[in-house]
Amino acid sequence: MNIDAVTFYVAAALALVSAIVVVAQRNPIYSAFALIVTLCSLSAIYGILGASFVAILQVVVYAGAIMVLFLFVLMLLNVRPEERFAGESLRFKLLGVGLAGLLAAQVAYVLWRFAPSGVAAVFDASSRPVARILFSPQYLYVFEATSILILAALVGSVALARKDA
Repeated sequence: MNIDAVTFYVAAALALVSAIVVVAQRNPIYSAFALIVTLCSLSAIYGILGASFVAILQVVVYAGAIMVLFLFVLMLLNVRPEERFAGESLRFKLLGVGLAGLLAAQVAYVLWRFAPSGVAAVFDASSRPVARILFSPQYLYVFEATSILILAALVGSVALARKDA
């Protein structure tokens, strides 16, 4: 086994375990930290698969910006851990196990159906083709309109925050 395979299996196991922690954890702040670990593990998997642009975006955008925003909101709202109620039913746990089995069956079908065909060999996620498509005349106006919309949301949030102060 080469180093890429070992790194892939370690990152996949870490992503799986931390994703389970995200769902199973009762404290929302610990859940958010586990989600950051999951996103960074997925970034490592993208890097191994040759999608360096997607790997960097995964860390910078999702694990960096969005999760910092989530943690900021959770700490600002002072969210408490979820309380367990005495009336929790066995049917919800059985439903969860059934849905997990359905997901496992779907993943197994996709792996059985598409793994031998070498679909990953034709996938190119480097930054150059993405930039050519994004900055082409077809999407340039949409890209600029999105940046103006984000700027308007930022100005609106600052205006709302100043009213409270």
